[in-house]
Amino acid sequence: MGTNKIIGSKIKNIRETQQLSVEEVAERSGLSVEQIERIENNTNFPSLAPLIKIARTLGVRLGTFLDDHSELGPVICRKNASRTESGINFSHHAASTHKHMEYHSLSQDKAGRHMEPFLIDIAPSKNADFILSTHEGEEFIYVLAGIVEINYGKQTYVLEEGDSIYYDSIVAHHVHAYNGSPSRILGIVYTPY
Repeated sequence: MGTNKIIGSKIKNIRETQQLSVEEVAERSGLSVEQIERIENNTNFPSLAPLIKIARTLGVRLGTFLDDHSELGPVICRKNASRTESGINFSHHAASTHKHMEYHSLSQDKAGRHMEPFLIDIAPSKNADFILSTHEGEEFIYVLAGIVEINYGKQTYVLEEGDSIYYDSIVAHHVHAYNGSPSRILGIVYTPY
């Protein structure tokens, strides 16, 4: 079972355990019923922002959806494991099946974490009409390969290999490959609990 399917199942299980309907979670999170159903049914994951909103609504950490084991001490993620396990795919739009980013969790075995480090492969996109997202917390991005463009509020930043950016996630933002070339980044998402 892929990580996307695990996330959808975990969200549904937590929601049902708390005896909340899909409609209640949608209302409290500001997401549509259809979007919650697509996530729970593993149809697609549009971005991290909806997952963070659902986590806040359910009163759990974002990491709860990604946790595999519960290690309290240090967790090591070997280079081969990070590429083959824990891949999460996100698409441009909630109804689209076009994969935009593939996230490889570097910390899914660490219990109680507030940071989510990922290796993220960003596919080129023909669509230049990006939908910016917002969520609580902060993000750090370090470009490992290629060039990325980040829309942040009304600003646009182009980062090349070796460049990094740290920003508040509450400001509307979108990260994508620049000029149709694939890229790879280290992304760290911090969500307060």
